[in-house]
Amino acid sequence: MMMIKDSFKYVDEQFADLQILRYRVPDFENLSLRQKELIYFLSEAALHGRDILYDQNGKFNLRIRKMLEAVYTDYRGDRMCEDFRQLTIYLKRVWFSNGIHHHYATDKFVPHFSADFFRSALNSLNPADLPLSGGQTIDELCDEIFPVIFDATVMPKRVSQKDGADLIQTSASNYYEGVSQKEAEAFYNAKKDPHDSTPVMYGLNSRLVKNNGKIYERVWKSGGLYGAAIDKIVYWLNQAESVAETKEQKAGIEKLVAYYKSGDLKTFDEYSILWVNDTNSRVDFTNGFIEVYGDPLGLKASWEAIVNFKDLKATFRTEVLSANAQWFEDHSPVDARFKKPEVKGVSAKVITAAILAGDLYPSSAIGINLPNSNWIRSVHGSKSVTIGNLTDAYNKAARGNGFREEFVYSQEELDRINKYADITDDLHTDLHECLGHGSGRMLPGVDSDSLKAYSSTIEEARADLFGLYYLADPKMVELGLTPNMEAYKSQYYTYVMNGLMTQLVRIELGNDVEEAHMRNRQLIARWTYEKGKEDKVIEMVERDGKTFVMINDYEKLRYLFGQLLVEIQRVKSEGDFEAARQLVENYAVKIDPELHKEVLARYEKLHLAPYKGFINPVYTAIKDAEGNITDVTISYGEGYAEQMLRYSRDYANLPYINE
Repeated sequence: MMMIKDSFKYVDEQFADLQILRYRVPDFENLSLRQKELIYFLSEAALHGRDILYDQNGKFNLRIRKMLEAVYTDYRGDRMCEDFRQLTIYLKRVWFSNGIHHHYATDKFVPHFSADFFRSALNSLNPADLPLSGGQTIDELCDEIFPVIFDATVMPKRVSQKDGADLIQTSASNYYEGVSQKEAEAFYNAKKDPHDSTPVMYGLNSRLVKNNGKIYERVWKSGGLYGAAIDKIVYWLNQAESVAETKEQKAGIEKLVAYYKSGDLKTFDEYSILWVNDTNSRVDFTNGFIEVYGDPLGLKASWEAIVNFKDLKATFRTEVLSANAQWFEDHSPVDARFKKPEVKGVSAKVITAAILAGDLYPSSAIGINLPNSNWIRSVHGSKSVTIGNLTDAYNKAARGNGFREEFVYSQEELDRINKYADITDDLHTDLHECLGHGSGRMLPGVDSDSLKAYSSTIEEARADLFGLYYLADPKMVELGLTPNMEAYKSQYYTYVMNGLMTQLVRIELGNDVEEAHMRNRQLIARWTYEKGKEDKVIEMVERDGKTFVMINDYEKLRYLFGQLLVEIQRVKSEGDFEAARQLVENYAVKIDPELHKEVLARYEKLHLAPYKGFINPVYTAIKDAEGNITDVTISYGEGYAEQMLRYSRDYANLPYINE
């Protein structure tokens, strides 16, 4: 039989430390017209929130993006000069990170074009095309904005996690104005009722402001902060509600609209419960203020959206996990006090992403577990997804790039990884999202915010450890999820190698680990390495002048994963802040500079980009003479810059001057 080569172009372009990919949306053409319309309307609702994230990530981001785009599109000088080339790269990085700070490391970009060139280029443009405020001249605009771009000491970190520092004062994210960390924590602690068994996630959808000595919230809602963008989102959600697949989905969309209009977090909880219980709709979505990684205090949520539909074939493995959720909870090594006696409402599926937006675009998660409210998860359950077409795009783009051959210690390990990694990577994501985040319980009276800035790292470590522990369980083979008891070793090796070594390619030499997921992975890898040293469970060995990870005892490594899971769950369940701080600061933050230098040098020779993101497909509604939609088509030809400029033109809903 002749094999037909896949001609889809997954890799679009590469610059700085970034690679831009495309993803397919298989089976879209086979959906019903109603489902296509629903995806189209929800996609428009997703794209109209774009500017919210830019503003959340930094108060000058929208103005800077406008200035850069104006030069990129309208500059009539030498467009072949090095300054213009470097400005183009800088703009592409700003698009990728939704602002001037790195999307992952959160450090401010270093521009490699001169301030003099940028000033001259701006002065050559029509002032009407620039974000000038109140009679401001172009030179006055430059004087105001240039320190933010060019001065390394101004707003250097979007999210600071430095132990002992005021995390608000040292972070550039735009969630607080005029308040200190101490004042913000006191403000929200005063709102909490220790006897409330259904607490809202205080501060989730607002900017906390101090003005004339008074501290108050500016809520993100229709008629409030970000209201112009939210009103557009609401319009398209209302269109989506008219073609909802089920009555449960219709009710959920109506409640989400009510939340956007009121800003009431109780209404958001009501929406979250409706969303969790809608398990029969094939098309699904999230749209709103969801994850708190961008807030140094872990309270306020960045705006994100994803539209997707269920991959009917691939969902088999997640359905198996969901059906056995109680077994996994019961057999977890953690203390019985911290286990759920009854696991409720765990639903999981593999999805096909149809559109990515906000904090999921261009760089996206590959798995999601929501809602984040602890009490809703405990009482009503959660929904978990693995994004199948994105993992497929990552895998296709990575094949044959030389990375594994450079960093994997032995041919035996390499053969095992090549054979099983696609299976075990997806399964670890499934276990992490489907069961890990939903496992365990808080002890009564423990504040869900008790771990403060360490909360995200501890939670991600908890979910990762749950997945790692169970990957090596014979239950995986019994359920038909892994082919044998060798497969899990591929994930163990790549996970430890990544946590100890290869994720360092994402960090500049001399810096600490700061991003929560990277801290989580180093914490797990470094802790198990240190605790298993006497038995040489994991070794760092040298060959031909290069350092490699060698795992000598996979069974003992699984035991160590289980022991760390026991402690991490205890820390979470008891709200033990000091233990969380010690774990993170001792194992997750510091980097061996010599190893770091070596890893960077080896990686540089491969000419790879450590970070990847996506171009969205383009949906077009086909209408008849009366304006009725008769079909929705999908295309993949739009380029990265072309898409970003179109989004800036068609979905620019917020004023450039910070509200």
